[in-house]
Amino acid sequence: MTNSSKRPPAGLPDKDTLLAFLREAGSAEKTDIARHFGLKGGDRRALREMIRELEEEGKLGKRGRKGFSEAGALPPVGVADVIERDADGELYVRLVEASADAPRAILMPDKSKPGPAPGLGDRVLVKFQRGADGWEARLIKKLDVGTNRVLGVIRKSARETRVEPVDRRSKDVLLVPQAQSGDLRDGDLVLAAIEKGEQRFGPKRGKILEHIGKEDDPRAASLIAIYAHGVPTGFSEAVEREAEDQALPTLKGREDLREVPFITIDPADARDHDDAVYAARDEDPKNPNGWIVWVAIADVAAYVRPGTHLDREARDKGNSTYFPDRVEPMLPEVLSNGLCSLKEGENRACLAVRMVFDKDGRKTGHKFVRGLMRSHAKLSYEQAQSAIDGQTDDTTGPIMEAILYPLWNAYHAMLKGRLKRSPLQIESAERRIRMAPDGGIASIEKRASLEAHRLIEEMMIQANVCAAETLEQKKTPLIYRIHDTPSQEKIFNLADFLSTIGKPWNKGEPGTTKRFNKLLDETRDTEHADVVNEVVLRSQMQAIYSPENIGHFGLNLDRYAHFTSPIRRYSDLIVHRGLIRALGLGKDGLTDREIAELPAIAEGVTMTERRSMAAERDAMDRYIAAFLEDRVGATFTGRITGVTRFGLFIRLDETGADGLAPVSTLGSEYFAHDDRAHALVGERTGKRFTLGRKVEVKLMEATPVTGGLVFEMLSEPEPRDPNAPAPRYGVRGRGGDGPPMRGKGRPGGPKPAKRGRPSGGLKGVRKGKRK
Repeated sequence: MTNSSKRPPAGLPDKDTLLAFLREAGSAEKTDIARHFGLKGGDRRALREMIRELEEEGKLGKRGRKGFSEAGALPPVGVADVIERDADGELYVRLVEASADAPRAILMPDKSKPGPAPGLGDRVLVKFQRGADGWEARLIKKLDVGTNRVLGVIRKSARETRVEPVDRRSKDVLLVPQAQSGDLRDGDLVLAAIEKGEQRFGPKRGKILEHIGKEDDPRAASLIAIYAHGVPTGFSEAVEREAEDQALPTLKGREDLREVPFITIDPADARDHDDAVYAARDEDPKNPNGWIVWVAIADVAAYVRPGTHLDREARDKGNSTYFPDRVEPMLPEVLSNGLCSLKEGENRACLAVRMVFDKDGRKTGHKFVRGLMRSHAKLSYEQAQSAIDGQTDDTTGPIMEAILYPLWNAYHAMLKGRLKRSPLQIESAERRIRMAPDGGIASIEKRASLEAHRLIEEMMIQANVCAAETLEQKKTPLIYRIHDTPSQEKIFNLADFLSTIGKPWNKGEPGTTKRFNKLLDETRDTEHADVVNEVVLRSQMQAIYSPENIGHFGLNLDRYAHFTSPIRRYSDLIVHRGLIRALGLGKDGLTDREIAELPAIAEGVTMTERRSMAAERDAMDRYIAAFLEDRVGATFTGRITGVTRFGLFIRLDETGADGLAPVSTLGSEYFAHDDRAHALVGERTGKRFTLGRKVEVKLMEATPVTGGLVFEMLSEPEPRDPNAPAPRYGVRGRGGDGPPMRGKGRPGGPKPAKRGRPSGGLKGVRKGKRK
C-alpha cells in the first residue's frame, strides 16, 4: 500500500474519498484502509458495509485474498503474467493477483535493458499507467525466463489430453483441463504454461497459451526452434511503415563510386547482398606490385536511424536467424532484400573502405568513404570459383580480365600476410540441408570449402580491422568482437587427450595460434586428424561483443570489430554509426546516448547471437532426425565425438548427424568413464571406446519433434591399453553380471546424467562471417 503524503481527518470517509484513496494506493486491505482513516469500533463496521455496497455497485474489485481496488484500475507497480499475443505481435499482461474482470495491459518493453524480451507465460514486474488506448505496462524486469512454459505436442487418449515437451531434457508432461482440450488434435504443437499450485502426485496441470502448428508440418522443426528459444518473428506495423517510407539514395553527401566495377559474391540462394568487392593494381610507384582493394557495405545507417521503431526492433532482434526453410530477418524485407541489398545494376548507398596492400599482403593504409555504388555483377561462390578454374559462363566470361583475375591476384598477395599472421586454421565440416519444393528435405550435403569463400572472408576481415583501427584513432567508442585465449583448464584437458595419441603437449606451454596450427599440420594426414581438429575446437573460448578490447585470439588480431554485415547484425550497424560520427560523414551517426549504452548493447547482441545459434542448431538436429526417420534399423559409419559416463556421442559420416549410443549398448560388462583419456573402459577386460574412433552403429530411434537420435553400438571396443591400470568400477553395459556399482564398492550404479551434449561442448570461432 502507498500512503498518501497527507493524513486525512479521522472518521469514516464517503464513497468518493474511499475510491480516491484506493486509486492512489493501487490496492489495500480493510485493515490498511481503517488504519489510514483512523477508524475504530463502529466506524470499522460501517467501513465493511460501505465496501460491500461498492462491490455490489461494481465500483470495487477484489485484489488477492483480502485486498480491494477500484474496479478496472491497476496499481502503480505490480507483478503480472504475459497472457496474450495479438495479431500484430503485441504482448498483453494481467496482474497476478487480479479479479476476473481486471483489465489487461499492453506490455511496453524497455529496449535499453539487455537480455531476451518477455514472451508468453513469462512473469514480469511492471509499472502500470493509463494510456490513450487503455492500460499500458512498462517493463521493469523479468522475474523469470519462461521457466513455467512448456513447448510441446498434444497427445490425446480416451481419458485425457497431455502436452509432451519437445525438449528431450524436460520432464514436464502436462495434463490439459477438459475445458481446453475440445479443439485440440493429436499432434498439435502448442505453447503451454504450468499452472501454479500444490500438486503432490501425477502430471502437472497446464494451460494452453498458443496453438503453433502441427507436428507433421514440414516447417515444424523451424517453428519449434523459434518458439523454444524465443526468437522474435515478424515486424510491427510501425516498423513496416518506416521501412516502406524510405527514398532511393542520391549523390547528396556521397562520393560517386558507380564507375568502380564492384561485384557481389554470395551463396547461390542468397537474397540479401550486403557486401561488394573490387581490386586493382596500385599505380603508385612507391608500392610496386601492390594492390588496391575496395570493400563496399550497404549503408544501413542511412535508413535505420537511432530512436526509430526500426532501430528499436532491430536491436531487440540483434541479428537475423537462418533456418533451412526460412529466415527471420533483423530488418523488414523491403530493406534487407531491397534498398539495403547491393543489387546488380541498381544505385545503392554504401559505406566503403579503400585498402592498400603491398606485394607481401601487409596493409599500408586505408580510407572510408560514404558513397553511391552500382554492382556490376552478381555471382555465387561456385560460379566465381568455376570461372577462376577455367569454366566461365555468360556472366563471368566478360569480367575475367577486368575484375576476377585482379581480385584473385590481390587475394593471393593478402594471403601472404594472413599466413604470416597465422590465425587459427581449424577445419569445420559444415552440412547444408536442401529443401524440396513440398517443404520436405531433398538432401543433406557437406558444404564445399572453396577458395572463393576464403577470398571474401579475408577481404571482410581486413575491412573489419580497418573499422576498429579508424574508430580507435578517432577516439570514438565502439563495440569490439573479442575472442579470449584458451583457459588453463582447457589447455590441460587438451594435453591429457594428446598424451593418449602420442602427441605430447607441455601443460606449461601457452596455447598460441601458431602452436595449435603446428599440431593441426602434424596430424592433418593421419588417422587422428578429425579428432585433433575437434578437440582443438573444443579448447577454444567463445567470441563475444564488448566495448573493452582484449583482441581476437582465433584471428590473431590486436583489434577487431564487425563492420561488414549491418543488414543482419546490429553490432555492425553500431560500428557504421561510429564511423559516420568519427569521420563527420553525416548527422545519423552514433549518439551520446548510444555511447553510454554500449556495454548493454554489446551484452544484448552477444545474447541474441547465441540465441540464434542455439535455435539454428536445434532446427538442424530436428530436420536431420526427420530425414533419418525412415532409416531406423539401418547401419552407418561414424566417429565418436563425445565420451560421457552415460554413453558415447556419435557423428555419422554420411549426414553429419549427432546422436547417442547409450552405455547399455556397448558390451557385456561395466564401463568406467576415464575423463583424462576421453574413453569408456571395460571393468573386466580393460577394452575401451575412445574419442575420435571410427565406429559402426545401428540407428535405433529418430524422433523429429525432439531432434533425438539413438544408436546401438555394433563395433567392438579396442584392446586394453597396456599402460593403463584396470578400472575398479564402472557403468553397466548390456548383459553384465551382478549389480551395477556406484563409486568404490557402493551398489546402485551411477546417477543418471541428463541427455544432451558432452561437457566442454563444441565452442570456438565459427567459420565464415560470424568470426
